[in-house]
Amino acid sequence: MDKLKNSGFYKLKFFIRPEEFKSILKLFETKQAQFHLTNYARAEHDQNQVYEAYQTFYQYFAAEEKRNDYHPFFVYSITVASNQESSGFFARNEGVPFPYGGQWAQDELPCILISFPKGFQINLEDEKGKYYIYEDIRDYKPLSYTFFNEITDSIKKMTKPLRFSAHDADAMKEQKPSVRISMMRFKT
Repeated sequence: MDKLKNSGFYKLKFFIRPEEFKSILKLFETKQAQFHLTNYARAEHDQNQVYEAYQTFYQYFAAEEKRNDYHPFFVYSITVASNQESSGFFARNEGVPFPYGGQWAQDELPCILISFPKGFQINLEDEKGKYYIYEDIRDYKPLSYTFFNEITDSIKKMTKPLRFSAHDADAMKEQKPSVRISMMRFKT
């Protein structure tokens, strides 16, 4: 099986305070962004509803005691349009597993994953007669790629890589998941 050139996604995982998330949402204001839930109805949310959903997600995981009857989900398809081009991002909650005592811990660390495709599908035949090929999205959607970098750079400026120690099979080891976490103290 051939490996597709320019396939995959640019990604960033993070967990930040709601006030910081609100500043990220402000970046979308001038981009005619539309936030859609990924359910069957594809309900559209405005920025206030997206902020409230993130705040609920954050407060659930920052609380000292978890509710057993509820688990928040944060999943959005984000469409961004300008005069020159349109494209989309995807944002969803994920859990990051970590070891504890030689096995995976029952809990996972929460985070949000924002992603942007690396490839742009071109409906042409390639040299092997396939009906489509993927070209580098930076060549076909440069404004969208630049905007995605603006978002991730803003998140990186307010965060640091998550590092913590956990019991492995033999001893305490530093864990280095690919998640960025707020530099400010978390509060509920």
